[in-house]
Amino acid sequence: MPLSFQELQSQLQPHWCDFDDDRSAIAPNGSGAEGCDLLVVPSLSMDRSQMDLVTGSHHYEERQLFSLIRLRHPGVRAVYVTSKLLPELVVDAVLELLPGVPASHARRRLHLFDADDASPRPLTEKLLERPALLARIRELLRPGRSLMTCFNVTALEKQLSERLQVPLLGTDPALGYWGSKAGSRELFHRCGVPHPPGSGLVHDLEALAEATAQLWEDHPELERVVVKLNEGFSGEGNAPLELLPLELAATHGKERRMRLRAALDRLAMPPPQWRQLLQSQGALVEAWLLGGEELRSPSVQGTIHPGGRVEVLSTHEQILGGPSGQTYLGCRFPADGAYRAELMRHGQAVGERLAAKGALERYAVDFVARRFGARWDLQAIEVNLRKGGTTHPYMALRYATNGRIDPVSGLFRSPTGQPLYYAATDNLCDPRLQGLLPVDLIDIVAAAGLHFDPAELRGSVFHLLGCLSQFGKLGMTCIGRSAEEAARMYDATAERLIAGAETLRL
Repeated sequence: MPLSFQELQSQLQPHWCDFDDDRSAIAPNGSGAEGCDLLVVPSLSMDRSQMDLVTGSHHYEERQLFSLIRLRHPGVRAVYVTSKLLPELVVDAVLELLPGVPASHARRRLHLFDADDASPRPLTEKLLERPALLARIRELLRPGRSLMTCFNVTALEKQLSERLQVPLLGTDPALGYWGSKAGSRELFHRCGVPHPPGSGLVHDLEALAEATAQLWEDHPELERVVVKLNEGFSGEGNAPLELLPLELAATHGKERRMRLRAALDRLAMPPPQWRQLLQSQGALVEAWLLGGEELRSPSVQGTIHPGGRVEVLSTHEQILGGPSGQTYLGCRFPADGAYRAELMRHGQAVGERLAAKGALERYAVDFVARRFGARWDLQAIEVNLRKGGTTHPYMALRYATNGRIDPVSGLFRSPTGQPLYYAATDNLCDPRLQGLLPVDLIDIVAAAGLHFDPAELRGSVFHLLGCLSQFGKLGMTCIGRSAEEAARMYDATAERLIAGAETLRL
């Protein structure tokens, strides 16, 4: 009789996602020689309106290629599934960075499958429609010695786990509330993690206007608030609302709410159908934190191992932009040392609370940091129960250098003890890059000496190569031995790529 999702997850062992002990701990049966099978399903399983906001969405499935670091263990086999077949150059560019094992040896243990479907739908949905493809994948996976990893876990991934009878290393979607905007605020309250004033969840514009009015009346110093769809993604469900032009102090009661209601009607939320999403998933309003001499958007990432052990993995400074200034564009690692330890402490507290509720694998907590003289004020704004934009750059660093994080300082050190830093993006976009093939990119970077050099411990690692030619879009992680060197590497790589693309057009 087939096992349920919960029964399958009960088979997961504490060492299965130990990121820093790939050689001895990966085998489910405790035998490093026999290893296991890793099924990677990098599906962006989200609402269609959110997927429409991601240019070249199915190419984002390339980002999890760095999870193939597990192939360092000679007994591990990996099955990687995508919407369209990955070009050999894209796969080879990652495998050639793998330390400690020949790329040819790793490639023999890697099996690629695809659904031959580039439509803007979740990959998992495409797989569930193809029983013959699933049968071929299942034939490769050894019972009792296989596990599945995904970008995020929804009802689709849960169904796929049960269909394949493979345990999924990820949070049960039944716990998804704790990764929503309302759930995040509740977690922060329970953990004693500081967070901005805000409202509860509402489902229509009248109630949203009322919630905004009450928030302002409690905090009349507010000049701006942010409206957040409860299940927004990468800032695409957030929109600022300016309060100063509404002159709320000059109005009372009904008139104040009417002004707010009219302003919400004009709100520039990224999803055009956000009013329908408001009804289906709800939204809340939160104080927009202003003041201070400097403002940043740091985050902390962690993982929850089977059995409940919580491990803080990394901290970042997030780079935000887009029309509302709320869209994730890239990051710098690590977060500033002035508040890095506090970030890690808050991340540990949230992780332990999530673990107690049964969450598994990756989570992240986003903050706003404001500087007042020498003091930094940290305020938590949301939890993500999935891999995110900061996951794959950190995995790329681990993948390419074989180093690890120092749990005390939060610095990443190579095996020789050298601290390493990076600047990363999913959104190096320039129309001049359109028409540039991945092989052209490799030629340009190699000629400039900017590709990652494991001897020098600096250089650039690339992803989203499938977006390059059609969309002029690229992802990259630029590694250096100091924050300044990583930033210079980022600027030099972007500049040389654009210049090289223009030269090829002549």
